[in-house]
Amino acid sequence: MSKSTKDIKCSFCGSGKQDTLMLIAGLDAHICDKCVAQANQILSEELVTRKGKSAQANVTLLKPTEIKSHLDQYVIGQDDAKKVLSVAVYNHYKRLNQKVDKDEVEIEKSNIIMVGETGTGKTLLAKTIAKILNVPFSICDATVLTEAGYVGEDVESILTRLLQAADYDVAAAERGIVYIDEVDKIARKSDNPSITRDVSGEGVQQALLKILEGTMVNVPPQGGRKHPDQKMIAVNTNNILFICGGAFDGIQKKIANRLRTQTVGYKVNSGDAEIDLKNLYKYITPQDLRSFGLIPELIGRLPVITYLNPLDRETLLNILTEPKNSLMKQYKKLFEYEHINLELDKEVYEFIVDKALEFQLGARGLRSICEAIMIDAMFEIPTAKPDSKELYITLDYAEEKFAKSDIKKLKVA
Repeated sequence: MSKSTKDIKCSFCGSGKQDTLMLIAGLDAHICDKCVAQANQILSEELVTRKGKSAQANVTLLKPTEIKSHLDQYVIGQDDAKKVLSVAVYNHYKRLNQKVDKDEVEIEKSNIIMVGETGTGKTLLAKTIAKILNVPFSICDATVLTEAGYVGEDVESILTRLLQAADYDVAAAERGIVYIDEVDKIARKSDNPSITRDVSGEGVQQALLKILEGTMVNVPPQGGRKHPDQKMIAVNTNNILFICGGAFDGIQKKIANRLRTQTVGYKVNSGDAEIDLKNLYKYITPQDLRSFGLIPELIGRLPVITYLNPLDRETLLNILTEPKNSLMKQYKKLFEYEHINLELDKEVYEFIVDKALEFQLGARGLRSICEAIMIDAMFEIPTAKPDSKELYITLDYAEEKFAKSDIKKLKVA
């Protein structure tokens, strides 16, 4: 005998049909709309908890020496920066795995700022560390950031890229790494007060403060201004590691003034300690960053300061051949696809390095010079059928191809 409409009740909470908005019938049971909503909420909370645990389990916690040995395979030199980064990243993920009790010491996160000339490997170090740890990683450029309401990107777009790198998994993104490049470009434009707002300088620094320190940020998943009606995603930045990098061009003079010496010439006082005038970056302090134009509040949220050494001749020569992803290994792989074995005379390597030092472009200059030398061969070989299966580049060939290219116009006066 079938039940009447009045006798039908929710099998979970016992509410009658007249007390519910909708009663969904199953095989031998019924469920009301309120129980469906509550079950959905319980399921969502459980999924977030499991994702958080899986994200925590996926982080490979390596010792500082292991992190540095991995970095050595991809980045030549820069031992001081590697040690600082290795220790900071290791301590950061130890902090994430810490179970905080009421009476236990809570470890604060250590955001990092790297200072060094262009082409010395700041971005490569950050990329390599993220690859080692298998965590979401994003790179953003500080030059496009402005205060909210002005032309440019809002500061929250930094976290949008991190969410995209984590496939919108919030739990994974909250354990990721963000590299903010060209941070020196948001320095305060002038110490003098102005009637106009510094919307791409000090205004951006002020907006970064809370994000770097750790807070709940409503992040637009598709960017802030093109999709104003989108639903925001709440992201907690308390466990996100921020690495900032910049060339800080001109800060050497400020360091030299503080050390009471000159960037060119002799020491002021003969009693002063010996100062390496070729690498004043190693003497950088928070005081120098402040005089350059970073506000004290921002410097305080970037407690770990490290520097990258300028690249000398020997280092550039090693960069060409030694790392796993060295330039020469990349070019040899490209020619292998055409069944050609690429070989270079030893003098060609020295010629490439000499030109890179001449143009003062760092490691990036090596690629431009190599392209100028090999562009004709890479253009002709895929369509031609060479008799030999080997391409041997001599010094005369390299000098001839380089002389024909426009890159020689880059020469610094």
